[in-house]
Amino acid sequence: MTTVLIVDDQPLQRYGFRMLLDSVPETEVVGEAAQGTEAVRKAAGLRPDVVLMDVRMPGMDGIEATRRIVAAGDRSRVLVLTTFDLDEYVYAALRAGASGFLLKDARPEELLAGIRAVAAGDAVIAPALTRRLLHEFARLVPADVDGSAADPRLASLTDRERQILVAIGKGWSNGEIATRFVLSESTVKTHVGRVLSKIGARDRIQAVIFAYDHGLARPQAG
Repeated sequence: MTTVLIVDDQPLQRYGFRMLLDSVPETEVVGEAAQGTEAVRKAAGLRPDVVLMDVRMPGMDGIEATRRIVAAGDRSRVLVLTTFDLDEYVYAALRAGASGFLLKDARPEELLAGIRAVAAGDAVIAPALTRRLLHEFARLVPADVDGSAADPRLASLTDRERQILVAIGKGWSNGEIATRFVLSESTVKTHVGRVLSKIGARDRIQAVIFAYDHGLARPQAG
């Protein structure tokens, strides 16, 4: 059973999400919140597996709420819901520690699959969408990032793990990595898990951000 906290300032939107989640046996809505402060308080008290987080809300917005929920160190993971697939708010939410994002008009099966994935510790962004996000991300990263700066987390990686991290930073799927390096997908999955553990990333999205921050990934020309 995956427990969910719904955060949205629109009552009808919250009602719609609740109706969907209540219609399947594998999810349980444990609470609702209409703005960020309430979301942080309820997440601390209820400790849901997943927080469905709207970005634009009065008072404390979803970005700051995400940052505080993640910083609390509880098990709750944040899945951002937004009207737009690429904007500065989504970028900021991912930087704050969100485990992914979906559009509010995503199909019911996509939303349910996203919740299951986030609860399992995966990131919810399809590879093609990841590449679009990276384009926006790269635009906002300072051009003078020094990838040569010493970082004990990078030093802990094997050569193969560093290659895998670079590939993750490029937005490659496990299948694409397996094909490029002539590995089985199960082996790639093992490598990805070790990379995430060594760099202290909660999920694949945070690994992408780490790769850009350390100069291991750059925007593609054109």
